[in-house]
Amino acid sequence: MGRWIALSLLLIIAGAVFSVWRGWLDVPAEWNPWAPLDVKAAPNWLTGFKLMRLRGNPELCAQVLSNSGLRVTAQADSPDAKCPLIGTVRVQGGGEVALSSSFLASCPLAVAYAMFERHTLQPAAQSVYGQRVARLDHLGSFACRNVYNRESGALSRHASADALDIAGFRLADGRPISVLKDWPKQNQDAQFLRQVRDGACEAFSVVLSPDYNAAHRNHFHVDVGRWSVCR
Repeated sequence: MGRWIALSLLLIIAGAVFSVWRGWLDVPAEWNPWAPLDVKAAPNWLTGFKLMRLRGNPELCAQVLSNSGLRVTAQADSPDAKCPLIGTVRVQGGGEVALSSSFLASCPLAVAYAMFERHTLQPAAQSVYGQRVARLDHLGSFACRNVYNRESGALSRHASADALDIAGFRLADGRPISVLKDWPKQNQDAQFLRQVRDGACEAFSVVLSPDYNAAHRNHFHVDVGRWSVCR
């Protein structure tokens, strides 16, 4: 009897999912796995799936990015380069957070950054400091190189503009927060940085901090690759 009940429930769920996919069953966009991601909406348990969908769907990603509030300019494709870039944008900033400099990003990275800025960075700053972040300092994104600059081996996610290295932040009152200087401390700044690291794992597939290894002692590496690591 229990087996038949379980099977019946499975069929009901499968039917509901199929109905949502075909558009026969109307559900709010935030609870529809196939509705485009809304960067401005609060994340939920479907957000990771919606972010993942963007990696293989350039048209959908461009649509989501256009509604994200992020300021970007499209870049020319370079399909014949040693590290080809297709559909890349230059991120110039968001609504509230300035950048130490603009950076190149794949569309999925740009969308993940917009999610991070809105739903992780600013809430963490308000929670810890009672003020917003005014600027993000980074060490760059695109670099045509192997992992750890080795002579051989796998290409880094930086080689496809899928990664960004974040070095620190500046608060609205001008106070600087540095991954290198403040991560090792036991104070408010260290608390903020850990909140940012943990929250970033909801937007990016890989987040590497000083807890990962010495190579990341001065920055957070964030990327939208196929692996999932949060350290």
